[in-house]
Amino acid sequence: MNDGYNLLRDSLDELKIEYNDDHIEMFKTYYDLLIDRNSNINLTAITERDEVIIKHFVDSILICKEIDFNKEVSIVDIGTGAGFPGIPIKILNPKCRIVLLDSLNKRVRFLEEVIGVLGLKNIQCLHGRAEDVARETKYRGCFDYSVSRAVANLSTLSEYSIPFLKPGGKFISYKSDKAEDEINSSKKAIKMLGSKIISVKDIELPHSDITRKFVIIENIEPVDGKYPRKAGVPLKSPL
Repeated sequence: MNDGYNLLRDSLDELKIEYNDDHIEMFKTYYDLLIDRNSNINLTAITERDEVIIKHFVDSILICKEIDFNKEVSIVDIGTGAGFPGIPIKILNPKCRIVLLDSLNKRVRFLEEVIGVLGLKNIQCLHGRAEDVARETKYRGCFDYSVSRAVANLSTLSEYSIPFLKPGGKFISYKSDKAEDEINSSKKAIKMLGSKIISVKDIELPHSDITRKFVIIENIEPVDGKYPRKAGVPLKSPL
């Protein structure tokens, strides 16, 4: 079938990730909504279809190699923006529970529209800052995974993300292949948050010259109640 989405099919095949025609149709609809709403909401600077497929859809999906979806898992996507990586994960793994968290209400309304149009279930959009939401009892310490493609220092992202995790839960951060110094400098902060880096994995993004680095951090013990610090502080003054 040559509908313009063979690039997506080929990438999923290369990654050995299972999919069906319904999944491809959902990605088509997602792309159409993304481009249609982008002029008003400024969701992405990447708009050409093949670039969106590789740099947003497939990049988001790479994380499926790191999570066991054979069991029910809960995931919070910190700073999800236009829904990456959370919505591509959900499309391919409908049984998982996902919370999409973003600080901009216009983006949250877009995400709610996408979820409604695609008919996705067991997925929630949440408007708020991670520093505030992580202090709410119903979200703190209750997720199997936190994930983030947000552009921020790993120390800052860890303070945003780790408080959401159950003991033994994992924070998976999307980083570039040039992030070694940043990873090394974040270890003190991660330890202060009761966690440790258990692995750093490089995965080549299909049909590109991009290498994605996943930093996988495990929550070892409950996070001290003083973290995360009040809104804005983790960004201005990383641990």
